[in-house]
Amino acid sequence: MKTLGTVAELRAARAALRAAGERVAFVPTMGNLHAGHLELVRQARRLADSVIVSIFVNPLQFGPAEDYASYPRTLARDSALLEGVGADLLFVPAVAEMYPRPPSEQTRVEVPGLSDLLCGASRPGHFVGVATVVCKLFNLVQPEVALFGEKDFQQLAVIRRMVEDLCLPVEIVGVPTVRESDGLAMSSRNGYLEPGERARAPALYRALREAAAAIAAGGVDLEGEEGRAAAAIDAAGLRTDYVSVRRATDLAPAGPGDDDLVILAAAHLGRARLIDNLRVQRGP
Repeated sequence: MKTLGTVAELRAARAALRAAGERVAFVPTMGNLHAGHLELVRQARRLADSVIVSIFVNPLQFGPAEDYASYPRTLARDSALLEGVGADLLFVPAVAEMYPRPPSEQTRVEVPGLSDLLCGASRPGHFVGVATVVCKLFNLVQPEVALFGEKDFQQLAVIRRMVEDLCLPVEIVGVPTVRESDGLAMSSRNGYLEPGERARAPALYRALREAAAAIAAGGVDLEGEEGRAAAAIDAAGLRTDYVSVRRATDLAPAGPGDDDLVILAAAHLGRARLIDNLRVQRGP
């Protein structure tokens, strides 16, 4: 696996792949990798001739009081893991390489509507940062296909909309959430959990499963299921940010005629903010 740090190096490597006629898959990450990231790379290997991975802790998607400065940087470990699953190129740019202008002068990409609800309401500006960096990485890597985890369901929706609206020639593939044995969705921030917090964390997934089962069995009181799930999460010692049942296609509020749904939730536990979701087909 070759590691690159500059835009010029990446463009030269991409040109060589294009000259060789290779199909390229891309997996963007912020590093501190876990088994979910590695599954993205494994899936990418099945879809393309070459796999490019990026590691970049993107300052634009962190709020002023968030964990940008303390976010774990584990490049040596991450590089070894990526080489083990067959990544071909690793792009690790410095902040100045990605954003040579001051933040106030940086061109930004915004996906209105989808970016402002759920996690976007709790983290203003977060999805502008996500859309900006992903759009820039797409322009640099020029992949035929890019893979993202479905755990970040809203992020996936934002990226799909951006690609559609900007006519970017990239196929977006969502990969199912990889979970721990007790159901907790794998996340780079799970390492923030103290042992007692880690034992309580699976309550988020349990609450989503109970709500999904009720809806699949024909439950029509979606607000009631949201409230019951939030109460169960809080009772387990987490602090609910939101629980929301949405239309899976566009994250609009679910109406009586909508059957393809997703239940999304976020909760705080110690230093960690946990997110999760479950797709569900509403029963008769």
